[in-house]
Amino acid sequence: MKELTCLAMFVILSALFAIAMILAGFICQYKKDSSVKTSTYECGIKPLSDARIAFDARYFNYAIAFLVFDIETIFLYPFAVFTNALGKFAIAETFVFVTILLLGLVLAVKNKFLRWI
Repeated sequence: MKELTCLAMFVILSALFAIAMILAGFICQYKKDSSVKTSTYECGIKPLSDARIAFDARYFNYAIAFLVFDIETIFLYPFAVFTNALGKFAIAETFVFVTILLLGLVLAVKNKFLRWI
């Protein structure tokens, strides 16, 4: 019970600290706009155009697919290390996990989600 109390206090204090830092950012920010502040910084050279470039959504698709498979490897690493200590149920569960991810990959390829052009 003592561990749960410590964990609850940690979560509450962490949330309060995060909220306090966000509020401090809003309170302490410099609110006056000027032409220098809103201009694009080009290392002393006069700006040629707007610095905001519209990225194609396909870049985000690749980033999301990368994150999914990166997280998959993070979850599979402990399984690979402790394979001998785990039972047959854990091995079957891992195969189900990998199968679901492979079905997602097949669906992504089928819907041309990963096609570049």
